[in-house]
Amino acid sequence: MKKLLLGIAALLLALAAYLSLWPVPIKAVTWSAAAASGYVGVHAANNKLAGLKMISLGQEEGPEHIVLAKDGKLYTTVASGNILRMNPDGSAQEVFANTGGRVLGFDFDASGNLIAADAVKGLLSISPDRQISILTDKIGSDRIRYADAVIVARNGKMYVSDASARFAPADWGGTFEASILDILEQSATGRILEYDPATKATRLVAKGFSFANGVALSQDEQTLFVNETGKYRVWKIAVGANGIDVAEKGAQASVLLDNLPGYPDNLMRGLDGKIWLGFAKPRNPTIDNFAAKPFLRELTLRLPRALWPIPKAYGHVIAFTEDGKVVADLQDPSGAYPETTAVTETPERLYIQSLHAKGLGWLPK
Repeated sequence: MKKLLLGIAALLLALAAYLSLWPVPIKAVTWSAAAASGYVGVHAANNKLAGLKMISLGQEEGPEHIVLAKDGKLYTTVASGNILRMNPDGSAQEVFANTGGRVLGFDFDASGNLIAADAVKGLLSISPDRQISILTDKIGSDRIRYADAVIVARNGKMYVSDASARFAPADWGGTFEASILDILEQSATGRILEYDPATKATRLVAKGFSFANGVALSQDEQTLFVNETGKYRVWKIAVGANGIDVAEKGAQASVLLDNLPGYPDNLMRGLDGKIWLGFAKPRNPTIDNFAAKPFLRELTLRLPRALWPIPKAYGHVIAFTEDGKVVADLQDPSGAYPETTAVTETPERLYIQSLHAKGLGWLPK
């Protein structure tokens, strides 16, 4: 019996040492998470996103970004690295291009080139005849590690979110894995970059975001809207800002939407001045409670993945105006369509973007 007890004690000591000391890739930072308000007020629970109609994508999954282009075709990116092109009803699907990486966001420039934020490759241009070229993958000598979203201004300048300057999907097993590491760490290394095709220069607009994600321009193109996924908020940043740190706020950076009920992801301009936002996941009380406990966040990575406090599936998208008024809120508490990351609005339909869905969901207008 004494040997058995000693053996159990040794095992417990080894387990404690493993949970306390085993190396993990993050250096967790203490931060303060405001108490979640939950699904109340403008975000009161509803089922307006339930029962989506589906367009099959065959063996593809993850229509993370969707655009109805000037050629009348619907374009979407998927997890395989393909960019698909189809009719708005999903017919005549074809592979328009494959970047060899994972495009998370894209836009079109005035010449019809598809400008892609590729999380592995950087900022790319894909010509109408499908030739792929790298516009920028560095800022100075520093690598763009996690290009996430991009918007092209009328003057041709391109604004791209580099979600994390710490964790590159190419180094950590993919986009989802790298995002988990960045949000757990909370070192807030995300940034917004501007690329000017006229000068081929890349400059820093703003830094200090906990996972810089979706990007949209105001109608007068003087302001950028930026999702800060890791801290549940949306920022307004002056387009002319130059290397500011949003942690210091100031005249060129302000929070527009704060303490949101989930992890905000993409931003898409809709009709009638609206901006659509999606939530990849709802908030999780355990994760919020870990905000001031960096050791527990590091310990999480030493546990089997099945024990991680990953939030449940919950479909949720909203639309807001440029002054921050929420004008639409669509939810599906069942989470049947996973990771509803934003909406692409056309006169006929709302297409729902997703990180991992097996098809393309939509609602009639």
